[in-house]
Amino acid sequence: MADLPNSLQSPWRDWPLDREIVITRVIDAPRSLVYAAWADPDQIGRWFGPDGLAIETREIDLRPGGVWRFDMVGGDGTRYTNRMRFLRMEVPALIEVEHGSDEDDDTGTFRMLITFDEQSDGKTVLTLRQMHPSRARRDWAIGFGAVEYGGQTLAKLARHVASVNAR
Repeated sequence: MADLPNSLQSPWRDWPLDREIVITRVIDAPRSLVYAAWADPDQIGRWFGPDGLAIETREIDLRPGGVWRFDMVGGDGTRYTNRMRFLRMEVPALIEVEHGSDEDDDTGTFRMLITFDEQSDGKTVLTLRQMHPSRARRDWAIGFGAVEYGGQTLAKLARHVASVNAR
């Protein structure tokens, strides 16, 4: 197999596993619907984020090079600023983003790869991989609850897609 040109090589290929968090879920819906829930500006804010946090979008452009700036707002009014820069979107197979706070030089920004694999039974295996800038930052994210919050987010996605699929 020929080597890919540098412009097509993925940073995922050689990424150290001690910087990665992987969360996966089987969703009872075709991957086109699951992908659309991530790629449609009218849908993503309805389900994204952990339980108990509302999403307030400030800017949204879901395409390669586009940005989604939003706050996660807790019941007590606490705001967590977020910015996702969309790097790659291959319908209906994958989405790649940089995700961090809404600060220009956020040292905690991580890369996220979301893949959508349809099973023969019509269900979708969604795999969310996070590449953190260091092992220490990954460990911090795990301690903060990234795995649990990611699981809650994917559960909300599954419920959202089920309601869309039922229409």
